[in-house]
Amino acid sequence: MSFARLDMLNRKLEALGHAQAMLGVDEAVMMPDGGGEKRAEAMAMLAAMSHEMASGPEVGEMIATAEGEDLSPEQRTALREQKRVYVNLTCLSSDFVKRQVEARVRSEQLWRKLRPAGDWKSFLPALTQVIELAREEAQRRADVLKLDPYDALIEQFDPGSRVAAIAPVFAELKAFLKDFIPQAIAAQKPAQKNFSASFPIDRQKALGETMMKAVGFDFEHGRLDVSHHPFCGGVPTDVRMTTRYDTADFLSALMGVLHETGHGLYEQGLPKAWSHWSVGSARGMTVHESQSLFVEKQIGRSAEFWEWAMPLVREHLGPAAIDGWEIEDLLLHVHEVKTGLIRVDADETTYPLHVILRYEIEKGLVEGTIRPRDVPEEWHARMSEYLGLSTRDNYKDGPMQDVHWPSGAFGYFPSYTLGAMIAAQLWASLEKDHPGARDDMRNGRFVEINGWRRDKVWSQASRYSTPELLVRATGEKLNGRHFEEHLRRRYLA
Repeated sequence: MSFARLDMLNRKLEALGHAQAMLGVDEAVMMPDGGGEKRAEAMAMLAAMSHEMASGPEVGEMIATAEGEDLSPEQRTALREQKRVYVNLTCLSSDFVKRQVEARVRSEQLWRKLRPAGDWKSFLPALTQVIELAREEAQRRADVLKLDPYDALIEQFDPGSRVAAIAPVFAELKAFLKDFIPQAIAAQKPAQKNFSASFPIDRQKALGETMMKAVGFDFEHGRLDVSHHPFCGGVPTDVRMTTRYDTADFLSALMGVLHETGHGLYEQGLPKAWSHWSVGSARGMTVHESQSLFVEKQIGRSAEFWEWAMPLVREHLGPAAIDGWEIEDLLLHVHEVKTGLIRVDADETTYPLHVILRYEIEKGLVEGTIRPRDVPEEWHARMSEYLGLSTRDNYKDGPMQDVHWPSGAFGYFPSYTLGAMIAAQLWASLEKDHPGARDDMRNGRFVEINGWRRDKVWSQASRYSTPELLVRATGEKLNGRHFEEHLRRRYLA
């Protein structure tokens, strides 16, 4: 049977994907600088091999034949998703994939080396090459998928999402935040206590791992490390997460750990029986970001969570670290609203504007209305307009701060803010089904909260499109009102 042959092929592809994922994690976390050139060659070669195996004409023939076989509803769903993935894969040749992966890996390695000094001039040629390849990819995909080029890239991260739907949502959100952020800043009380101690990295890590375990992360199938840019990688049976530490501020790393834990919980909760089929994978990056932001924002920044977490902070960092602090003192930091240059350190009210800035610039880069060399000025202009801050001549904290473009991830950024909106909508629905959710957090109980998400989101993997998954989970389409109400309740109540 062709379906059985596809099953065997997918097991081989899963093994290759496992190897690629672990090479990528090692390259970001442990690889010495001298290993970069050969690592880029190896990862490019494996990517080309995997692409060739998954996109060959014989695979299309197997899919077509399997469509006529007697399959269970579950198998037919898996085949439908395999066909969607196959069509997207065949947009690109294995030679192009190899060339693109090698350019991306070299660009990311150069970014790590040059970002500390903000050396934009030396980095620009590598980034330009990555952008040119992204534009070529976008056009190749657009021709096959009958989409606009940027939509064709968004499709790779969030199937079904389109600029036509994103643009009005972002326009409304910008208008809302323009009025809301000054109100939130004016309403907040100034912090009565500031961090005056040094927070050793080993103690911060222990605190983070304790919270990860409490909210459900399985350390038998994952671990936490350090990298230049926090990420969640690996595979569902071996999830690798990273953060970066600041000895003067433990909240920065801790919030990052909680964010990545949300990604990790999603991966660990995917259906294992279908792990080698695309239907068993996460449903795009918008849903993935909704899960990370659910843990970081809906849980990790709630007052109820900190009623439980405050004693853990004292236990792991030492009583003297926050001597005399009450939960209200810590919440003034957790809920602080302020404008800043760094996206990953931004609060949840200003964060969407960081994302919209990047979305607008990368859309222009792909469409050719913005040139790579003009990115710093475009960045500065939008940062000045949206957040009242300047990044002129500050490349490190401007267009060089994120790993996404150096690694070729164009079309990814909208997922962050769409994910935040979905997270708020999921929490609203969860509270209707489980009114005791906030009491659970006060007592460090996350079993029912995770059980609801496992049933509604994690176990569904890629069976449904993002819009359909959201309707099935919450009973309604994406509704920005839930996000706006969440912000009002937290910052203006």
